[in-house]
Amino acid sequence: MTLSEEEAAEELTDGTLTRAPSRARMVAGRFFRSTQGLIGFAVLALMFLLAFVGPLFSPWTYTDKDFTAFMQPPSARHWFGTLQTGSDVFAVTLRGMQKSLVVGLLAALVSTALAAVVGAFAGYFLGWTDRVLSWVTDLLLVLPAFLILAILSPLFGSGQWPLFVIMLALFLWMVTSKIVRGMAVSVKQREFVQAARYMGVPPVRIIFRHVIPNLSSLLIVDATLNVSSAILTETSLSYFGFGIQPPDVSFGTLIADGSRTAVYAPWTFWFVAGLLVITVLAVNLVGDALRDAFDPSSGRP
Repeated sequence: MTLSEEEAAEELTDGTLTRAPSRARMVAGRFFRSTQGLIGFAVLALMFLLAFVGPLFSPWTYTDKDFTAFMQPPSARHWFGTLQTGSDVFAVTLRGMQKSLVVGLLAALVSTALAAVVGAFAGYFLGWTDRVLSWVTDLLLVLPAFLILAILSPLFGSGQWPLFVIMLALFLWMVTSKIVRGMAVSVKQREFVQAARYMGVPPVRIIFRHVIPNLSSLLIVDATLNVSSAILTETSLSYFGFGIQPPDVSFGTLIADGSRTAVYAPWTFWFVAGLLVITVLAVNLVGDALRDAFDPSSGRP
């Protein structure tokens, strides 16, 4: 039964018609009954609020320079201290968090959408379509993604971060696509898909209206976990100068700069490093809780 069918399901109780709980509500109920789901969701929501609302309460912006306070420790004037340039660490860190969260979310959505489309088309059509798409998938799996992105890094100049997101997403979808392909082969044999085929519904419409929606649980969990993968990949690339480019900042660029002064000015490193760890852990907690909510049998004892 598809999600829409479950939402429309009704049952007769005490002579009156009552709507059965939808699958979405059951999943949400399991998720919010999970301790790790609640903790992960609360922490992640706090991180987003801090990143996008926090700058409104800061007396400094990430472009401001305080020429009277170079490399100063945290104080009432500069909550997280200052950098060598006089920039406020709190303001710069929140700007970097914004960029990393946006890059992670967009890359995760694009990669999951690509995995869904490629895997569903390969599993539905099989034959030459499956062979060609599987060959492309296998080729990208063996290519050194980090090296290729590093070589292409000159294209990611200032203001070109959307191109970086697209390139990052191109190396995150392959494993999920193979899983989707196997599940699409199974969904293709379901009665409602066979009925749609006999009625002459175009294959592309069947894929987008019936096959992919029936893989929604896998895709939602995959998109969530891909956020942390994308953030960590962006951080690694930016740390070595191959990702987000100056004058913009991200977790990676800030950690790279802070690591040079971490010994004698730890506030330039540990605040951003701590927020990165907390964000990634929160995303993983949400992803694990979602997986258990969609498939309770997968839960660990």
